[in-house]
This record gives sequence, structure tokens and C-alpha cells, in this order.
Amino acid sequence: MGLVAEFEITCEVLPFVSVVDGLSCEGIELEMQLNHGSTPIFFAYVTGAPVTEVEAAFDRASFVGQSTLVGRAGDTLRYQVVPSVGMEAHMGDEIDDLDGLRDLAQAEAIIDHIEVTPTGWVQSGWFADRAAFDAFRRFWQDEGRFALRRLTRDGDPEPPGDGLTDPQREALRTAYEMGYFDVPRGASLDDIAAELGIGASAASERLRRAQTHLVETTVASTWPPLPD
Repeated sequence: MGLVAEFEITCEVLPFVSVVDGLSCEGIELEMQLNHGSTPIFFAYVTGAPVTEVEAAFDRASFVGQSTLVGRAGDTLRYQVVPSVGMEAHMGDEIDDLDGLRDLAQAEAIIDHIEVTPTGWVQSGWFADRAAFDAFRRFWQDEGRFALRRLTRDGDPEPPGDGLTDPQREALRTAYEMGYFDVPRGASLDDIAAELGIGASAASERLRRAQTHLVETTVASTWPPLPD
């Protein structure tokens, strides 16, 4: 039976880490298309940062060859990014085991979520078996720092936890403690943003995503179907 895992990789030479470090937002979420040889195409979702700031950060990043804004959803910008070089060339000076990096691209795994942080990536996905997962774990333990957040068998119930990201959980806790959900409100969105050290639009997006996730996983799943 397969495994479902979420883990954090601390490695500052991973693609887009230098980009997110210069943005006034909570992070970047990535999708990768690996059917382009050694140079994958990325879709980058950036929430809470203005277009000019994002594109300036892309221009400064040596990894980014071409970036195209392909869509918006509220405060979230969606970019297609074509790298200037392949993963091996970009990381070659910092990664000792390039053969191991190539092997990961062929591993029996599907990485369905990547969150870029100022220090690396948080990844989650499915692994065919323990050997496939251990290949990821051993490689990143050797090359950087690997921290397992969650590991379950495919089909098992989710372990205890709300499924929120750390920034979302922090935003909810801060808003609650400052009285943002009180009636009348004891704090404004600007107050919450200032306490978190981010912009008001980023704070709003973070709270909306957190609240939507909680509704979908705790309330909406119990609603009866709508009548035909």
C-alpha cells in the first residue's frame, strides 16, 4: 500500500526560494510539469503581492528565464515560469549527488503540492511504497535538512490536525486573540496585518483561505445534497 507524506526541505538553492524571500506575501505555491526533459515548466501562485513586485523579483532570480502572468483570482496571481536552466545546472554547485537528484524525477511518486518558503520547500504527495518515500527522505537528509510533518498510509483517515498551513493557523489565532471575530469587532484587518507583519490584502487572503478550508472540512461535508 502507498504512503501519503508531507515534509519540509531546508535548502536555499531550491528554485523560487530567492524569489519568495523578497516578496511581501505569505509564500508561493508551485505546480511542476516534468515532461519537458531536464527543464520543467512551473506554475507559480503568488498571493498578496503586487504584480510589479512579483515581476521584479522574477527578473532578479537567475533561475527564471521567462515568466508570464496567465491569470488572477482575487489577490492571487498565476504565472507560468520557464526556467533559464535545468534543475541540475541551477543546483549543481550546491548539490553533491546530482545522480540522486535525477533519480528523484523518476521516482514512483506524485508530488501534488509545493509551498515555497524563505528557507526551502514544503512538499506533499503520494508515494508508491516505503522505498519510494525513503529515497526522497535519504536524499534530502544528505543534501539539506529534512523534517517530516505527516506520514500515513494511502486510504487511511487523516491524522489529528486541521490541515491548515502554519501561516494560516497563525493568522486565525492572531485574529481570534485580538478580537477580530468578536461582535462588535475588537480589531480591524489592518490591526491583524500589522501584528503579522504583512499587508492587509495578504492577511485577508490568508484568513479567507483558512476559513474556507475549515468550512469545507468540518461543515460542508455534513450538509445534505441539494434537491434536484
